Amino acid sequence: MNVADDEQVAASLAGWIRELTFVDRAEDEVTALLVDAAVAWGTGQGWRVYRRAPSVVSLPPPYEHRRSSLDVACARAGGAPIVIEVDRSHRRRTVDKLVAESEAGRIAIWVRWGTGTFEPPAAPVRMVTCPVTSRRGLGGQGTLYSRLPASDRPAPQHTAVDISVDRQGDLFD
Repeated sequence: MNVADDEQVAASLAGWIRELTFVDRAEDEVTALLVDAAVAWGTGQGWRVYRRAPSVVSLPPPYEHRRSSLDVACARAGGAPIVIEVDRSHRRRTVDKLVAESEAGRIAIWVRWGTGTFEPPAAPVRMVTCPVTSRRGLGGQGTLYSRLPASDRPAPQHTAVDISVDRQGDLFD
């Protein structure tokens, strides 16, 4: 496994996800937006992209004859395949599935989103995070999630005007 390639791929996807913004979306909508973003990222790289791709991991009984699925898989000519799972919660099964995918020679990326801190998964699984804010929706809407653009702008310079003057004629006359 090429660790530098794994890191570069994860960093590229993280940069793509960092640009994603949305306001007042339900949990399923956020997950769908992130899956769509991962698909757009892979397509933008010129790779073949698959949604709901079969995993190397079988489902638990009584469905052990079936395969689990991955949110996104990318086939690329110049490197190892990439598999991506998108999750809000920390599910042990997701980590186990991604570890198995990595052991099968794929670059395994876990896109985690949510409001809390994100515990990194076991190596060699890579994590891409998408922090969001949440609020209770009105009228039974449940929890709504938002991700606004990052603002790296410095605070504005304050003027040296003496505001203790009782009258500011140029503003109000």
